[in-house]
Amino acid sequence: MQQSVVPELAHTQTSPLQWVATATAIAGVVALSSVVQPDAARAAQPGTGGRPAAAPATAPDTAGVDFPIVCGPTKALVEKKAGGDLDGDGRPETVAVVRCDAGSGTPPDGVYVLTQAQGAKQPRVVATLIDPKDRLSVTDFAVRDGAVTAMLLGYSSIDVPSCCPDLKQTAKWQWKNGAFIRSTPSEAHGT
Repeated sequence: MQQSVVPELAHTQTSPLQWVATATAIAGVVALSSVVQPDAARAAQPGTGGRPAAAPATAPDTAGVDFPIVCGPTKALVEKKAGGDLDGDGRPETVAVVRCDAGSGTPPDGVYVLTQAQGAKQPRVVATLIDPKDRLSVTDFAVRDGAVTAMLLGYSSIDVPSCCPDLKQTAKWQWKNGAFIRSTPSEAHGT
């Protein structure tokens, strides 16, 4: 039998006492790390200059908002809604497509922008993008990259029945110089 050049190391043979000591040391490290944690409310995120990161703002809820739509004996119904930062202030707005809950027919839609000031209890309507008086229906509605887009279905005259819109156009609104500016990427055309 050939002798090893390296002398025997004392720790090559483990005993139950060594295993208990190792397990106790690991348990101590785990217990200590759970006690020594940064305060979550004061923990700074990278790039915040040591200040706590602000919680992301949520878009205002449409519940309980008094929309400027006249529905007579029926109530206003929020058909679609989407949130996004439209004015670049870091706080999201909500855009809501609202119509009267008529039960039948095709009531026109209104499109409204909501905001909620910090500390305010209720959001408020700050802009009307589509007035229900325009007799338009809104489809393919989205809020992306600071813009509102929608497909608008309308009527070429008051003689066209409300069941059958004969005009279709794409609309886009963006916040510029303190107002929502509407552009029409494609012109209205008959369907």
